Amino acid sequence: MARILIVEDDKLLNDGISIALKKCGHTVLSGYSYHEAFCLFLNNSFELILLDINLPDRSGLELCSEIRKKSDIPIIFITANDTEQDIVNGFVNGCDDYIAKPFSLEVMNRRIYAVLRRTRTEDKSIFRSGEISINYEKMMVVKGEVSLKLTATEYKLLTLLTQNSGQVLTRDIILQRLWDTDEAFVDENAVSVNMRRLRQKIEDDPKNPKYIKTVFGIGYTWGEESCR
Repeated sequence: MARILIVEDDKLLNDGISIALKKCGHTVLSGYSYHEAFCLFLNNSFELILLDINLPDRSGLELCSEIRKKSDIPIIFITANDTEQDIVNGFVNGCDDYIAKPFSLEVMNRRIYAVLRRTRTEDKSIFRSGEISINYEKMMVVKGEVSLKLTATEYKLLTLLTQNSGQVLTRDIILQRLWDTDEAFVDENAVSVNMRRLRQKIEDDPKNPKYIKTVFGIGYTWGEESCR
């Protein structure tokens, strides 16, 4: 499932799309204007954007173009602008697909699925596992709908575990990867402390972890099924 940003100023339509996407298991945030949506984009990690063209403050075409300067995130226009030139303009400004209103929710869901399937095959910068989503390019970690604030060491630990998902990492390997700025090893106690703090931030029950599993006498492994 994916984190999706809906940019649509019609609140009833925005709410309807949001409900439909949540029923499919997606996590959804909604924006109702250019500026609100751009702020949400800059401060969150999304895997797809549904974007109306006729926004109250500025054009969705401008927003698409501005986002394209910063990200290759999939963008699907959902709009009443349905002429051939409108559609061409959408693709010229960087969209991945174009859905003209009115549209069926089933068609929208199929288009979303197709775009996500294609981009997930191509994009290795997004890691998803259960409720955890990591955007390695932006160095952003999200659990459900909440952006997590990690220290540099916690983020490095999380990245090491998730990029080696399914493998057991010994304490020696973890120690070798965690150099400080003076090129001195982080001691074993610091690893244990940061691992405990990381669990407190990402686990529902840190004492019964779902994601970071301890392999007693050896080390740690990322235990939840993942995809990229």
